[in-house]
Amino acid sequence: MRVFITGGTGLIGRRLVSRLLERGDQPVILSRRADEVRRRPEMRPVLVVPGDPGMASGWDSALDGCDAVVNLAGHNIFDGRWTPKIKRTIRDSRVYSTEHVVAAIARAKNPPKVLAQASAIGYYGPRDDEELTEDSAPGSDFMAVVCREWEQAAAAVEPLGVRLATLRTGIVLARGEGALGVMTPIFRWGGAAPVGGQGSPFKPASGPQWMSWIHIDDVVGLYLLALDNSEARGPINATSPNPLRNRDFSKELATALGRGRLFLPFGPPDLLLEIVLGEVAQVITRGQRVLPARAGKLGYIFQYPELAPALRTLFARQDKKAPSPAPTATAQADHH
Repeated sequence: MRVFITGGTGLIGRRLVSRLLERGDQPVILSRRADEVRRRPEMRPVLVVPGDPGMASGWDSALDGCDAVVNLAGHNIFDGRWTPKIKRTIRDSRVYSTEHVVAAIARAKNPPKVLAQASAIGYYGPRDDEELTEDSAPGSDFMAVVCREWEQAAAAVEPLGVRLATLRTGIVLARGEGALGVMTPIFRWGGAAPVGGQGSPFKPASGPQWMSWIHIDDVVGLYLLALDNSEARGPINATSPNPLRNRDFSKELATALGRGRLFLPFGPPDLLLEIVLGEVAQVITRGQRVLPARAGKLGYIFQYPELAPALRTLFARQDKKAPSPAPTATAQADHH
């Protein structure tokens, strides 16, 4: 299978590229830094095409003739505090890139059969204890609006006869990157003392909000399912079947970090996360209880359905199977 990928050097993209190569497929990566990417040893078997998915032309011919497209392009939501400018970039990088990918598919003489499109569980907005499936209504906050516009841009591919599978991804767990990349040092700092104790300026949160997480290997597995299974279409929640409340997630993270005795069971309070991260902290602190109903119906078997083994695997060793280039500003983030 020849697979055209935007965001192929990001958190999800480079693991997906590795898996595609393992099974004998040909990844075609669109990159604004093509020369740099080509020099990376793990990218030698990959066809790297110069171009920016945020621009409407110059790379269309590379997509023509591919069997599938994976659109992961979008500014990393954890790449700094959410200023008005950054929020506009988060939105525009997703919506415009998707519009350009759909336009390129429409112009192709030999169009792909499937578009595996990134989205995020931010689509649902914060919903307290409500169980959310792919049939649940969208929310109305910033990320919900972004995800809705993002998905609407991709929907234009369906009248072209291309199967569309939209992966609404939860909090992606990968060592040193994405959500864990920002949470781990804050947990270490915030949990190294009795946060919320006598004399502390921070009051601990009770941690009732839900965290819908997923191991990076299962995200990749679901993208492969979207490419391979002709029944995979429409929204698919890319989350573990076992979301946890924040306090339970934090306790497991503390244990995995080997600092369980120093951490309070609920980790740093929301206020601390908001002080350090700004508005982006809402991705972690405003809960959603998302269930992967569609993945179950399609027969997907999660490698890491439970959090504790997922974290142990991530922190016991670096993932030797995954290429190691650093995430880029256009990497699709776990998303949310």
